[in-house]
Amino acid sequence: MSDLATEQSERSEPSGRPQSSERSDRPRSSEQPQPTGPTGPADTGFGRLAMVTIDCADPVALASFYGELLGWETRHADDHFAILDNPEGGSPLGFGRVTGYRPEPWTEPDGSKHFHLDFYVDDLDEATAKALALGATEPAYQHGRTLRVLIDPAGHPFGLAPLE
Repeated sequence: MSDLATEQSERSEPSGRPQSSERSDRPRSSEQPQPTGPTGPADTGFGRLAMVTIDCADPVALASFYGELLGWETRHADDHFAILDNPEGGSPLGFGRVTGYRPEPWTEPDGSKHFHLDFYVDDLDEATAKALALGATEPAYQHGRTLRVLIDPAGHPFGLAPLE
């Protein structure tokens, strides 16, 4: 709570209104307009996500895989880095070459992972078949009933979930 709000609440009647001797035309902090974003109050962070970058051995190949999966266009691709643009205006996906890259383990239920991406899909079985055709693999271990985990060509787990 801000100092102003704390001060006002300490001097308020039980109704939350300022005591009669302290009434003013100035709106209370709870009445002041609050900045909002597309889904509600704006956050108070000081940074904005510029890009998510995924480590891999072959950035061009992995960008091609995710470009096909998402229907996103490649902005840049070379032997060291590739970028896919988000057509909805959100943050792009980057793919960076890491010498000696090794995929993270997923085959064990308690295997560690560094991150994963989840995607909503209209039809889970159809999306799974398309991702497998692009080069994804499906591990035997699945930890949920509504999220299907697949492994991208570089060995990163990702999830497909029905939109409903």
